[in-house]
Parts: sequence; C-alpha cells; structure tokens
Amino acid sequence: MIVSKTGAALAIAVVVCALSSCSSIVEPVQPWQKGTLAQPEMIFDEDALDRLYVDHTYTSKEAASGGAGVGGGGCGCN
Repeated sequence: MIVSKTGAALAIAVVVCALSSCSSIVEPVQPWQKGTLAQPEMIFDEDALDRLYVDHTYTSKEAASGGAGVGGGGCGCN
C-alpha cells in the first residue's frame, strides 16, 4: 500500500486537530462531584500496604517527617 505525501500529511493534520480539540475541554470539578472522587475506588494506589512502605522509605530518605502522616527521623527508625 503506497500512501502519497499529501495523504500522509492530511492524515497527520486530522489526528493533530482531533487531539488538540480534546485538550481544550476543561471543566472544573464541582463541589457536588467531589464526593464521588473521594470514594475508595477512585484511589490511584490499590495496595495500601505498598503505599505505606513507599511513604516510609520516602520520609526516611528525605530526613524529614510530616506532611504525609508518617512519623520518623532521617535514620529510618521510628
């Protein structure tokens, strides 16, 4: 299948226009929608134990505590 340069350019232009039109749709989250977004099903991290492990490692390496609800010092001990 041979595609001409004009056909390829037209196809690329159509794809770019379609993708750019999707990015212009911006709707802020309304107050009544925030309850739906706060449901446990909407969380990005499915494994809570893994999230706690990552938080603990992060706070130990950063030598700081607070902000994430995890206590401890920079040495990694609690």
